[in-house]
Amino acid sequence: MSGINKVILIGNLGKDPETHVFENGVKKVTFSLATTEVYKDREGNRKELTEWHNIVCWRGLADIAEKFFTKGKSLYVEGRLRTRSWEDGNQKKYFTEIEATTITMLGSKSDGKPTEHKVEQVPLSACQEADMSPVLDDMPF
Repeated sequence: MSGINKVILIGNLGKDPETHVFENGVKKVTFSLATTEVYKDREGNRKELTEWHNIVCWRGLADIAEKFFTKGKSLYVEGRLRTRSWEDGNQKKYFTEIEATTITMLGSKSDGKPTEHKVEQVPLSACQEADMSPVLDDMPF
């Protein structure tokens, strides 16, 4: 039986995206997305809990993110969890991120106006068939 690895988030960009172009021309864009949960504690006080998520976009989706995403933008993100590991001396370190497959811009925190931009990344299976899988050899860890 096959498993499911799907993440859905709605949140706001914490800062402008960062772009990295590898030697072979493949573009990777990363950004942090804040999701906030509002609840009341036992005393009835309103509380907010903000989680920060690391998002990564590849190729065409990276082009869109680089061009249109700015700090404060509200986004709907679909993707899958990816965990990378590396050795730092004698210690193994891990980094978990969401590899975005679909992103819809919802507007920004300041203007509250929805936008019509919906962008999708080619499924990883199609990339592998066309020999366009994410480049992991060039990563520094």
